[in-house]
Amino acid sequence: MSDVDEIPSRHTINLLRWCDDIPPVLHLQLKNYIYSFEFHVDDSSWRASVHRYQSGKTRYAHYRQTDDLLADAGWHCSFCFRRISEFIFKMKAYSHYDRVRFSHYLNPQRVQKVICKGADLFDMLPEEYTFKDIIGKMGPVPRSFSAVHLPSYLLENADNRRSNLKLLVLTSNWFGISPIHPENNEGPFETLAKSQY
Repeated sequence: MSDVDEIPSRHTINLLRWCDDIPPVLHLQLKNYIYSFEFHVDDSSWRASVHRYQSGKTRYAHYRQTDDLLADAGWHCSFCFRRISEFIFKMKAYSHYDRVRFSHYLNPQRVQKVICKGADLFDMLPEEYTFKDIIGKMGPVPRSFSAVHLPSYLLENADNRRSNLKLLVLTSNWFGISPIHPENNEGPFETLAKSQY
């Protein structure tokens, strides 16, 4: 059980299928990304879980339920959207709206600029529990240009996308942002598709 942005790997699913005796509840340690697979935050996402179904007992829960954790089990890509309007929609959603302290936070050009830098959309300190961790995560998330450990589907289908963009651009636009075209508010997929077809 997980949120839609918490994606178990194919290897994890197969491993769980092949094992005879997995724990009744098992958390999945996921690689944490923000905005796209360009911005690897850490490897500390653990809320996604696998349950052996028990009628009347199995329920969705997004909190710690066990100490059992399967390492390197997939990806969590938070705030990974294709369009700037989708970022703004999530920023205004009930669970995040209290973080929008100023109306200019929702300005599309500001949102795009912040995302492209890997900075925090809400201009807040990192959500951590120790000063060491807060200080270690202050500032923008460093950009990564590596395709190692990305979902195999993206790697296997990089050339099958209609736009034929390079893998990094593909992952940024599939699970991340599409820069705004100044004349028509379209992202690169739409603009490129019109020019090719």
